[in-house]
Amino acid sequence: MQLGLIGLGRMGGNMRDRLRAAGQEVVGYDHHKETTDVASLAELVEKLAAPRVVWTMVPAGQITEKTIDELAELLSEGDIVIDGGNSKFTDDGPRAERLKAKGIHYLDCGVSGGIWGSTNGYALMVGGDAEIVAHCQPIFDALKPAGQYGFAHAGPHGAGHYAKMVHNGIEYGLMHAYAEGYEILKASELVENVPAVIKSWREGSVVKSWLLDLLDLALDEDPELANLKGYAEDTGEGRWTVDEAVRLAVPANVIAASLFARFASRQEDSPAMKAVAALRNQFGGHAVKR
Repeated sequence: MQLGLIGLGRMGGNMRDRLRAAGQEVVGYDHHKETTDVASLAELVEKLAAPRVVWTMVPAGQITEKTIDELAELLSEGDIVIDGGNSKFTDDGPRAERLKAKGIHYLDCGVSGGIWGSTNGYALMVGGDAEIVAHCQPIFDALKPAGQYGFAHAGPHGAGHYAKMVHNGIEYGLMHAYAEGYEILKASELVENVPAVIKSWREGSVVKSWLLDLLDLALDEDPELANLKGYAEDTGEGRWTVDEAVRLAVPANVIAASLFARFASRQEDSPAMKAVAALRNQFGGHAVKR
């Protein structure tokens, strides 16, 4: 099957490699001249046979909107646009309607797999009409891992990105649980080889996971994590998941706590903890550090 792929960075470039290895024809476009197959979006569209399928893997927000708006002027009735970036699910319905007015179909696809997806495959969560999903199934089959897992038609427009949002919220919580366990082990007077303990959990343990494997790899490279700063950014999905938990009155305690922990990582000297120290000093005469 033929596919136009826009955005050939860490994810998109590896996706192009995996698709081509599976025998799919991919025409890639990127603003970096050393990676692109064509010089413009117009040339990309010209190289695709109708009905065209174009997949965007660019940063969420204005860049995605601008790219899809440009495609809308270049594509024809019956063509398909797939957004595989981390767009907010609330953008998908209006986007689908804008494209529908021109006779262009739309799918939103949450993609998980990171830089390892080229080898391991990608978990895909798709939103949109069933017949359009079915038309694009050869692409999804080439990207997903072998076997029965790794793909879901999650529901109508927005469902794919919604599922990926919750996936990333869960990811926040899992990562922070491992991080807290790591810190307790580091602080212990008894445990002398923390990396070895982490490694021992990789098989036979109920906490084994790919994230644990990646923590072990990080410790192999830097046993004390001395070359890193304790700073963690968030890219939006964790916040959106907590927003939805509030809207739906779902007690998402772990995901919310892990999100706020990332905010704490950005403070060298927390104003809130200064206030706590001041209050302890005032009511109990507890010592403070100056």
